[in-house]
Amino acid sequence: MNFGQSILEALESLNANKLRSSLTMLGIVIGVGAVIAMLSIGAGAQSSISGSIQGIGSNLIFVSSQRSDAVRNPKPLTIEDAQAIADPLQAPSVAQVAPTIQGSLEITFGRESVTTSVSGITANYSQVNNETLYQGDFITVEQNYERASVVILGPTTAENLFGYIDGVVGQTVRLDGQPFRVIGVLNSKGGGSFGNQDDRALVPFSTAQMRLIHRSPSNRLDSLTVQAVSAESVITATDEITQILQTRHRTAVGADDFSIFTQQSILDIANTITGVLTVFLGGVAAISLLVGGIGIMNIMLVSVTERTREIGLRKALGGRKRDIIIQFLTESSLLSLFGGLIGIFLGWLISVIVGKIAVASGTPFTPVVGLDSVLLATLFSTAVGLFFGIYPATRAANLEPVEALRSE
Repeated sequence: MNFGQSILEALESLNANKLRSSLTMLGIVIGVGAVIAMLSIGAGAQSSISGSIQGIGSNLIFVSSQRSDAVRNPKPLTIEDAQAIADPLQAPSVAQVAPTIQGSLEITFGRESVTTSVSGITANYSQVNNETLYQGDFITVEQNYERASVVILGPTTAENLFGYIDGVVGQTVRLDGQPFRVIGVLNSKGGGSFGNQDDRALVPFSTAQMRLIHRSPSNRLDSLTVQAVSAESVITATDEITQILQTRHRTAVGADDFSIFTQQSILDIANTITGVLTVFLGGVAAISLLVGGIGIMNIMLVSVTERTREIGLRKALGGRKRDIIIQFLTESSLLSLFGGLIGIFLGWLISVIVGKIAVASGTPFTPVVGLDSVLLATLFSTAVGLFFGIYPATRAANLEPVEALRSE
């Protein structure tokens, strides 16, 4: 019996029991669909997070205070620390430093009120963090010097307050009960694992420090964003920053009261987390494939029992053991293959629906259906069919012709 004839006979056998074959394939369909959907959602999440982090810049270093049991008297980051790091004599690999203080405040306009993250920033914040405006102007050095009552809104914040984002420049809102003039609206960055970057407000650093976000001591900072002169000098700049802060804070090596993250380190951590999550989701979904494989073995065993006389007749007419095995393995493989193909479509459909829901909810997230996940699911489903079809096929091939012909 050649391979083509085995396929034709397997198709005829499956077609003779359409309902049973369809129900048997259902487990494989669900399993493959779940695997592809989970892997595509995981890949989409990883791509979205990586894109958001890379969009910030490849030469950025983030410095923040850190409490440590190894440090008896931890010191906060201060404006003087920022000035020391910005000194080209002390840190020649550093291009710019953008200090930030941040708090959660209520913003009102008329009867509308929202609570959002408000950051006090310097004039170089937009250059360091690669911020762009949808309309209006950025905060200037003069506005920081004058402690001006001006604010830049994120697009979501503007939409929540005004119901629109066009034409809001020049409007007056109240931050913590104080009037502020809107001078700009940020371009949309979307939401992600690090919060909604569209729902925030930016004010001059001096204004936030003196009137909105009170810190003790008054020169305390929440974080520093440091821009290295190039992506290649990030490691050198990190060493320079570490040495400056250790000297100023008088901390021992390995007992720092500050933490430093580079864009690459954050990206590596995010990729590790999403990678583990993707593998976990794929593993959970793969259990459905195993359940589907068990279903195939069950049905094939039933098929062997029902076709005992047919098997005996084939062997009595000269059918070899190998031919019987190939016949039943072909049937189980076709069941899993057809189920896999339908499952691919189901997985793609689920991914599209998840992407549509994410966009509709304001989160620009696009699941990525990769060729690797399609091939993996297809090959795995076919392997499941072969594996779980071996026992029924072997059992059929080992039937004695005389005993099989006697079977009712």
